[in-house]
Amino acid sequence: MRILLQFPEGLKQYALKYSKKLEAEGNEVFVSASPTFGACDLALDEARSLKADKLVHFGHAEFHHVDFNVEYVEYSIDAPLDILKQSLEKLSGYDKIGLVTTIQHIHQMDAIKAFYEASGKTVIIGKPYGFAKRDGQILGCDIGSAATIDREVDAHVYFGGGMFHPLGAALATKKPFLVVEPFENRVDFIDGQREVYRKRSRGKVLSALNAKRFGILVSTKNGQHNMRLAEVIKMKIEGAGLDAAILVANTFDFQSMGNMMEFDAFVNTACPRISIDDPVRIGKPLIGANELMEVLKIKAELKEVS
Repeated sequence: MRILLQFPEGLKQYALKYSKKLEAEGNEVFVSASPTFGACDLALDEARSLKADKLVHFGHAEFHHVDFNVEYVEYSIDAPLDILKQSLEKLSGYDKIGLVTTIQHIHQMDAIKAFYEASGKTVIIGKPYGFAKRDGQILGCDIGSAATIDREVDAHVYFGGGMFHPLGAALATKKPFLVVEPFENRVDFIDGQREVYRKRSRGKVLSALNAKRFGILVSTKNGQHNMRLAEVIKMKIEGAGLDAAILVANTFDFQSMGNMMEFDAFVNTACPRISIDDPVRIGKPLIGANELMEVLKIKAELKEVS
């Protein structure tokens, strides 16, 4: 069998190990050297170019169905649970808590839930919107496991590494949001980030008010492609008497985009986190679809009073 292996950055160190293992079983094996941002970013073009029989994608669960033979190899990490004791003081006064994590720790959810319940907490685990596949699992683009239970809980608890995943969930909820980070031995509420990002979003909207020419970003990645939304956005912009063009790429190079000096602002339809996490890398406003609607609304109101 001809197989293409794909690893996220943190697992690329194991590429040779798995390649040799599969070769020893009689397979012809190749390794994708491209970066990948998740199961929304499968190396399908490389696999088809190689005429591979199968793509083996490590580190993530299935995102959505694609028309190719893809094997998903989830990667579990046993994080130390001792840090949960530290979180109890922070959670004093919060009786009902929502619990979320990433696919790497989903196998530890039962143990974490049991710990909090033994400490007198009521634990609620929500369901994702559909891109994530497990109850309690969150992705950068699927925070449903937190958002769907926001009204039911007194606070949310994220267990896992890094800030990428909990930040997205915190921005989509209103209740106190506690991050329990076992690798850095850190337990902190991140509620303050909501106001930071609210102000940042407002600033982007205001900075885009003078824009007359918009570039609309469309990704060709399997789980980020949204041409229909881009076409609707283009009609909205042109309907307001402004100019727009759809810009297509697999991975957007912000330095290269900076050379597109005709555009005054960019609208993102790819991974929603691009317009949240990378707004300053272009040097021009980079806004999401909702922010664009606010820009057009304000522009129309200003036009009426002028």
